[in-house]
Amino acid sequence: MMRNRIKQLRKLRGYSINELSLKAGISKSYLSYIERGIQQNPSLFILSKLANSLGTTVEDLLEENQHSKKEVNHLDEEWIELFTEAINQGITKKDFSLYLEFIKFKNQH
Repeated sequence: MMRNRIKQLRKLRGYSINELSLKAGISKSYLSYIERGIQQNPSLFILSKLANSLGTTVEDLLEENQHSKKEVNHLDEEWIELFTEAINQGITKKDFSLYLEFIKFKNQH
């Protein structure tokens, strides 16, 4: 669902509802209504503002295929918090990849 995708991306980017609402230029309460499913039909203008602020496209926010659902199901709140903290601490994708390779190597020996 669109509301889950918006919330997921907001958390991945490390934004609070207040931060994203300011960045997108929409009210905090309206964004909250969207994320909670109270507002189910935001305009394309609002979706465009949110997509731009989240570094994605409107299509991505609206996409409801299996791939998106799979991502949401496998990325629980704790993982999102861990990734957000790692990003905030300056850990890059390359650093993370090297760490995973090290753990795999260590577990084999």
